[in-house]
Parts: sequence; structure tokens; C-alpha cells
Amino acid sequence: MTTLAQLRKDLARFASPAKAKIIAKFFKTGKGEYGEGDVFLGVNVPEIRAVAKKYLHLQLDDIKLLLQSKIHEHRLTGLLLLIEQFRKANEAGKKKLVDFYLKSTNYVNNWDLVDLSAHQLLGEWLHDKPKSLLHRLAKSKNLWERRISIVATYAFIRRKQFEHTLAIAEKLLQDSHDLMHKATGWMLREVGKREQAVLERFLNRHAHRMPRTMLRYAIERFPEKRRKQYLSR
Repeated sequence: MTTLAQLRKDLARFASPAKAKIIAKFFKTGKGEYGEGDVFLGVNVPEIRAVAKKYLHLQLDDIKLLLQSKIHEHRLTGLLLLIEQFRKANEAGKKKLVDFYLKSTNYVNNWDLVDLSAHQLLGEWLHDKPKSLLHRLAKSKNLWERRISIVATYAFIRRKQFEHTLAIAEKLLQDSHDLMHKATGWMLREVGKREQAVLERFLNRHAHRMPRTMLRYAIERFPEKRRKQYLSR
């Protein structure tokens, strides 16, 4: 049995059809929904992490096959392996892994996959490099690439570097998808956790034209009176 086949077998041991049915509804896999066609085994994230730890040296060719799988937990495992390999790699190795990730965005195709990987791979790689790539992704027709563009900036936010989060958030104000409203509001809230004045300056300029969900996420930690003031604009 190959290493990849054994990994799949290890994941399958944790499979729960009942859990998979619930998860599939949660991730909107019905016809016409954003996760249409996604298939779940019903394995929870701690179990996936435990399996992934056994295969940290899996080669990129095998990780590529995991990412191309129709099974969600396979793709999640592949991303976990990329993240762990990225953390241990030298500069050249990190670049190779990020390039691989960028070529694989079609398979990073649900919000949890983006939220797990974007800041830990692309964001960490770009924190001390030009950010033009993220600004291009923010204009992508691919929903998941747009989500990657804003969630990747979490790596900068953690370093109290807010410029590109705010600039990309501004680009996404008119995005039509609810998943983008949530992700952008979330990153704005993270900015506010570190520097509320920075967030309030952004809100004072843009709250009146922010999608309601985005605004609600951004001001979630504000006192009720202040939240009502922004929501009334």
C-alpha cells in the first residue's frame, strides 16, 4: 500500500456518515450553492490533524492528488501538510510551496479551506514582500481567490500592519457575495482588536456603504450604543 493510500485509509477510519450529512448542509453543498458537489467523510478537524501529523513528509505530487480530491477532508489534509512543510522550509522551499498553493486555488474551494491556509501560507510569505498579488486576487472572478486576498492579510494584522487589509477591504465593499462580507468584516474586526481607532477611521469613511453583514462583523466587539450608531447610518 502506498503512503497516500494509507493516509486515505487512516482518514476513512474516522468517517461518520451521520456527521457527513450534517456537515454537507453546513457547507452549502446543494445544487446552486457555493459548495455544490463537495463530498464529506464526516471527519472532524482534530482527527484530521492527528492523521496529517503521520504524513508530514508527503511529497508535493501526492499532496496535489489530495487537493484534487472531491473529498473535502482530503483537501483539508493536503493544506495542513503544506502549512507544516512551509513552517519548516527555508526561503527557497517556502517559495516553492507558495507557488504550488497559488496554482491550486481552484481546490481551496470552501471557506474553511481558505481560512485555514491563506494567512498561514500566502500571508506569512508576503508579510515582508510586495503585496500586489493580493490586490490582484481581490479582483478575481473566483470567489475563493477573493476570500484568500483578504484572509491572507491576517498575517499582517498580527504584526499590526493594517494598510493592505484596509485597502483590500475597500476594494471589496461592493462584493456581492455574503461569504466575502463575512470575511472582510472579520478582518476589519481583527484590526479593531489591535487598534480600534484605525478601524473607526475606516468605518467613519465607509460604514454608510458597507454591506450590512460586513458592518455587523466589523463592529461586533463595540459597545451596544456604538454599534447602534454605526448601524443607523
